[in-house]
Amino acid sequence: MKSYQLFILCVSVVFYGCVAPANTSDTLFEGMEHFFVTPESYVAAYTAQPPKIDGNIDDEVWRPVAWTNKFRDIEGDAKPLPYYSTRAKMLWDNDYLYIAAYMEDKHLWANLKERDQIIYADNDFEVFIDPSNTGHNYYEYEVNAYNTMFDLFLTKPYRSGAHVLISWDSKGLQHAVEMKGTLNNSADEDEGWTVEIAIPFKDISDTPKDRDIWRLGFSRVEWDTHVVDGKYVKQTDENGKTLPERNWVWSPTGAINMHMPERWGYLQFSSQDAATQLPAFELPYSELQSQYLWLLFYRQEQYRHKNGVYATGLNELGLPDTVQVAGKSNVLSLIATPRQFVANISDDSGKTVQIDHEGKVK
Repeated sequence: MKSYQLFILCVSVVFYGCVAPANTSDTLFEGMEHFFVTPESYVAAYTAQPPKIDGNIDDEVWRPVAWTNKFRDIEGDAKPLPYYSTRAKMLWDNDYLYIAAYMEDKHLWANLKERDQIIYADNDFEVFIDPSNTGHNYYEYEVNAYNTMFDLFLTKPYRSGAHVLISWDSKGLQHAVEMKGTLNNSADEDEGWTVEIAIPFKDISDTPKDRDIWRLGFSRVEWDTHVVDGKYVKQTDENGKTLPERNWVWSPTGAINMHMPERWGYLQFSSQDAATQLPAFELPYSELQSQYLWLLFYRQEQYRHKNGVYATGLNELGLPDTVQVAGKSNVLSLIATPRQFVANISDDSGKTVQIDHEGKVK
């Protein structure tokens, strides 16, 4: 999606809401609580019968499958709840990840009809997938009400100088939409639209195994419009500038930026089918460790924005060298030059997570 150059400013402003970090009430997170609200999670059931990708999500395969929570504003509780409802659900088999979504909308419209046009210029539904949970080498899919697809591969987030491959296409991708109303007809009122997407594992990763965890984000772009000469036209401000789009997401990032893979939701694969009691999702210990690395990363971004270089010591960032993670003592370490850094967090058992200046996690 968009390259948000104001990310550094976003992490330097006051926090949006008084929500404690997911793993601790540590005052180290003060001012950045909005980046440490626990992301949403979803356990996807295995299906022996693949859904037919025709846009109809009311068929038998999808009926027992649980919905996600309703989407919220991308900034989280700092902003009002969306005025339209959006939800998604997922299944998988040996070949595909299946996604279904419902988007309430009283005014269905779309303009773009060619693949790999910038689809978020229309109202759209978006999927972001990081199979490796490294924050790098991830995939984005956008589809509008015409069923026009924009799929791309990003080597890393825009904040770290992404190489964006719009020419990348998922060859085996299947997708379809269904209108619950009439498209581009301003004379009536619609109910909404549904989307089905089948993402082939062979295009993005190895086939997952039971209990594997990926990072996944859902987003919906919605533009405020009015009708001019019978057509939907985006609303503008008093200076004639188009009003910014609304970004409604499954798991809020805390900033107007979907390209923060560390803030996407957790997708866990289960070998059980949707008719059974699926296992509850448990946040891995390594993810609790990683929160301190992301705190360090955000602090380094702030520091570089202010000073032009990275800090070379934890004390310059206001961070200690020892922290508690789920009751276990962990050591933070930082190796840095003015232009790059690597940080680690390790406990007594040797469980270690690493992050670098580009936000790549190992």
